[in-house]
Amino acid sequence: MSISPINASTRYCGLFGCPVRHSASPAFQNAGIAAMGLNWRYLALEVLPENLPQAIEGAKAMGFVGLNLTVPHKEQAFRLANEVEDSARILGSVNTLKFEGLTPEGLWLPVRDWGRETPRQIRSIGYNTDAEAIIRALKEDLGFKPAGKRILILGTGGAGRVAALRLAAESAAELYLVNRTLSKAQSLSREIESHFPDVRVHIGYPPETQPVDLILNSTSLGLKESDPLPWDGQQFCLKRSALAFDMIYRPACTPFLQAAKDAGCRVANGLSMLLYQGVTSLKLWSGAEPPVETMRAALKGHIYSPSGPDSPHA
Repeated sequence: MSISPINASTRYCGLFGCPVRHSASPAFQNAGIAAMGLNWRYLALEVLPENLPQAIEGAKAMGFVGLNLTVPHKEQAFRLANEVEDSARILGSVNTLKFEGLTPEGLWLPVRDWGRETPRQIRSIGYNTDAEAIIRALKEDLGFKPAGKRILILGTGGAGRVAALRLAAESAAELYLVNRTLSKAQSLSREIESHFPDVRVHIGYPPETQPVDLILNSTSLGLKESDPLPWDGQQFCLKRSALAFDMIYRPACTPFLQAAKDAGCRVANGLSMLLYQGVTSLKLWSGAEPPVETMRAALKGHIYSPSGPDSPHA
C-alpha cells in the first residue's frame, strides 16, 4: 500500500488526549486513509485539558476534517461541540467531532467537500462512536446480542457508563453494576432507570444461584502485571457466566480473561472495540465505507507484532 507524500493540499484529522503517546489510532487510521486514496493524515496530539477549547478552535482554523477525543477530554468535548448527535447527548460524552463549513448559500458542508478551500465559518458536530463499537465487537467476537440478557459490568466510570447505557438501549433484561465507589454505581443505576425503565438494574454481584450471560470488565485493572483482579472471586464465580469481555486489548490476554478461559467462558478483548470506534469515525469524516480488514491488520500488526508496543524491545 503506497502512501502519498504530504503536500500543500493534505488535510488532517487526529486524536487529542492526555496522555496520547501510547495510542494505536494513527497506525490503523492512516492505513485506512491510504487504502481509501485520501490525501489526509491522522495525527495523535497531546493536549492538556485546560487547552482543549483552544486546540479544537485551532483544528477548525487549520481546516481539519475532524477529531477523535480520548481520556480525559470526552465530557469536555461534549460541552464544547456546537451540535451533538442524539445518542451522544444521552451519554453526555463525545469521542468524535466532524467539522462542517458554511457556504455563501447558507449550507453546512463537511470540510472534506471544500477541496483546497478552508471555510470561514466552521461548526463541530459531536458523536460517540464508542457505544456502537462495544455492541459491534460483542456481536462479532462473541456472537452476543444484548436483548433479553443478564450482564455483569465491572466498573462504572467513563467506559463502563457508556457500555451500560448502550447495553440498556439494546434492551438488556438485567444489568448488575459493580464499582469500587458505590455512589458512582448508584448514580449510573438512576440514569439507566430514567432512560430505560424496562431494564432491571442491580448494584453489586448477582445472587449466588444467578448465572449471567456476559461479564464485562471496563476497569483498567489488568493493564499492569501488579494489578489486582477486577472482580471478587468470593462473590462471583466465573463459571456462572457463559462469556467474558475485557475492554483492555494490551496485553491480549489479561489475568481476568485467562481466569475466564479456565472457567470455561468464551472470551474476547477490546481490540475490535478500538477498531470499530475508529472505523465509524473515519466513515463520518469521509462519507465513505472504510476498509475494515486493512485497518484491523494494521492495528494487530502495530500492537501484537514482535516489534510492536508489546515487544520487550519496543
